[in-house]
Parts: sequence; structure tokens; C-alpha cells
Amino acid sequence: MAYDDLSDADTAVARRETASSSTTVLVSRRESFNAAHQLRDPGLSDEDNQRLFGKCANLHGHNYVVEVVVAGEIGLTTGYVLDLKQLSDVICRVIIQDVDHRNLNTDVAWLEGLIPTAENLAMAFWERVRPELPEGSLRSLRLWETDKNWAEVRDHD
Repeated sequence: MAYDDLSDADTAVARRETASSSTTVLVSRRESFNAAHQLRDPGLSDEDNQRLFGKCANLHGHNYVVEVVVAGEIGLTTGYVLDLKQLSDVICRVIIQDVDHRNLNTDVAWLEGLIPTAENLAMAFWERVRPELPEGSLRSLRLWETDKNWAEVRDHD
């Protein structure tokens, strides 16, 4: 875009600053991990677990994808809502390093006592990611268990 003089350029920059200071932008990052689990309530018999959870009561694995969405205003200095490398680092540090290539029923202390459904995992992951991000910026966390199945936790806003 060409400007006739610098005052036109200044006006365009001022308009952009005004628009970006009142507009919320969503950005997201996906990370993946592989893990084993079985859906099983230890308080139930093997037969009851099979009836309740079907084949998922057996030990099996998934190639999971976790997607975290944050929202905010675009920073005038960086042009970012949030540096996605920093978001990746948070996801990897508080989730992926603990769950990748692990048995979610037995190997992850902070999942102890939880039936590792996609819903329960998504909520547990949300609780680990939220305090690591700027307050109020986390909008959603979606966990893909398969290419057809996912669970999502959203902010109440």
C-alpha cells in the first residue's frame, strides 16, 4: 500500500492500533503424544468393567493430539497474542513430558485415581496448563483421542 504522505501512514497505523487494542484474537498450538490406557473402574468387577466400557476396558493405546487455544489482544511490539513457541513449551513441560509413551493408568502420578477417558484427561490437562498462561487467556483445550473422537474444555466466558 502506498501513501501520498507520511500523515496518511500515521493515520493508518493509528487505525490499526485502535482496532487491535479492542479486538480479541484466538491462536492455538497442537502437540501430540502416544500413550496407553484402559477404561476401568477399580471398584467394579472385570465383568462389570467389560459391560460398562466394552473393548476400551482392555489395555490399548492412542496417538493423542492436544490443542490449546488462547485469546488476547495483539501486542504492538511483537505482533503476537502469545508467542506460540512459549505455548508449545508450556504444553510440553506440564503435559507431554509426563504422558508420552506412558501408561496413563499407572505411570502418571497426577492422573492417579482418574479413569483416563478423553473427558477426564482434557480436564486434567486444562488444570495443568491454565496456571502457566496469562490470566484469562486460556479459552479451550481439546484432546483428540482418535481422528473421530475428542473432548474439549472451554472457558466459561
